[in-house]
This record gives sequence, C-alpha cells and structure tokens, in this order.
Amino acid sequence: MLFQIKSYLKFLWNSKNEHAVHSPFVFSLLTKCFYDKKQKPEYSILKKYRKSLFSNKSFIEVTDFGAGSKVFKSNKRQISKIAKTAGISPKRAELLFRISNYFQPKNILEIGTSLGLATSALALGNPKSKVITVEGCPNTANIAKNQLNEFDCTNVENIISEFESFLISENLQSTTYNLIYFDGNHSKKATLNYFELLLPTIDNDSVWIFDDIHWSREMEETWEIIKNHPKVKVTIDTFQWGLVFFRREQEKEHFIIRA
Repeated sequence: MLFQIKSYLKFLWNSKNEHAVHSPFVFSLLTKCFYDKKQKPEYSILKKYRKSLFSNKSFIEVTDFGAGSKVFKSNKRQISKIAKTAGISPKRAELLFRISNYFQPKNILEIGTSLGLATSALALGNPKSKVITVEGCPNTANIAKNQLNEFDCTNVENIISEFESFLISENLQSTTYNLIYFDGNHSKKATLNYFELLLPTIDNDSVWIFDDIHWSREMEETWEIIKNHPKVKVTIDTFQWGLVFFRREQEKEHFIIRA
C-alpha cells in the first residue's frame, strides 16, 4: 500500500492535462474521448449490469491460475463481493466504453473477463465489433456469460482457458486485434509473455490497455520495458492504466495524463 501511495504522489507531480499536450493525435483523444462529459445512454446499462451483480449474494467456487496453467488458489466467494473488489470502477467502465466508442475497433480481445464489467463496456462501445474475452475460472466465466446475454451484449465470445495456453494455441499470425485490454495477471513475467505473444496481431492503429501498471514495483518495471519496445510509439500513463499505440508515423512520446 505504501508503495502505491508513493507512486500515486509521483504520478500527480508529473501528470498533465490536454493543455500540455502538443501531439494532435493525443490531444484529440483527450478532448473528444477522455474528457467527454456528455451522458451516454449506455451508461445506464453499465450501471444496471453492476447493480445486478452487487445484489447477487450467491457463492461460487473461484479458481485462479498461475503461469503454465498451475492452479494456485481456489475458494468460495460471494458474487457481489467479487464484483466490488475485482471489478472495474464505474468511472473506469465509462472511460473504457468511450475508448471503444472513439476508436471503433473491429476485433477486441480481453485478457481476464472476471464478471464481465469491463467486457460490457468494450462491447457496448462498438456493438459491431467482435469481442473475445478469456477467463481461466469456469464458474466466474459462466456468470459473466449469463450477465452479458441478459444485457444484450451479443457481440461477445466467452472463452474459458488459462491465458497463455489460449494465446499459444491460437494462430495469432493471421489475427488482427484492434484493441486489447490486459487485466488477467499482474506479474512481470506473464504480462511480458502476453505482450510478446500478441505483437504479431497489431496493425498501425491497434490500441493496447494495460491495467494496474503501478500495482507493484514489478509492474512499474514491466511498464518501462513496454514503453521502450521499438514497436511502441506512443504511451499514455493514467496511473490505473497504461495505453500503448503503435502508430509508425508518430515520434516516440510518453505522456502522463490525469484522466
């Protein structure tokens, strides 16, 4: 906790808003997407989705996986408590919706479904997209699938698999993901493995979002490695998230932005 407090204070000291940004691409993203204060009809759907989970007092067996499909924790948890502790916040869900809506990605991949709070935001942002979401725990994935169907997120394909196993088994050389949301394993080794495995899926306009980049010293080290990769051209650090862009026409720039 002390590490995160220090990291956040450092973030506040270094962060800027749109007035300090000279990149037209990033300035447009901030003003038209990040700082868009207009109410969207989809926000009410996201709130109802969340409320439905918060009122669900049922217990399910939750299984977490480590590297190499190794089970390292399994216990019974209440659905409402999972939603409150592991789910994306309302503010972040709305921002994720706006990002999906702004870029209109055709193919979206989510690493880590949990109960589908972030999945619903991605899916509603562009109903014409195909969203593939991967979750290792079967019981959690099934709750998410039922929820997404109930709230008409019909463009989502739920896959139950350990993350690295899914990525290795897929023919990624012939796949393009326009947006990837990484929220499955907050370890340096796993995150960098996913990064390398998914690099063949990028195109010039791909957007990658990494969750919890300041969660630990290890994740901050991971973020620095990602930023310095030669194929990465623009990054935005919002403290909670790290956004990565591969636009070849851009000069390499890193932004720390209050979102």
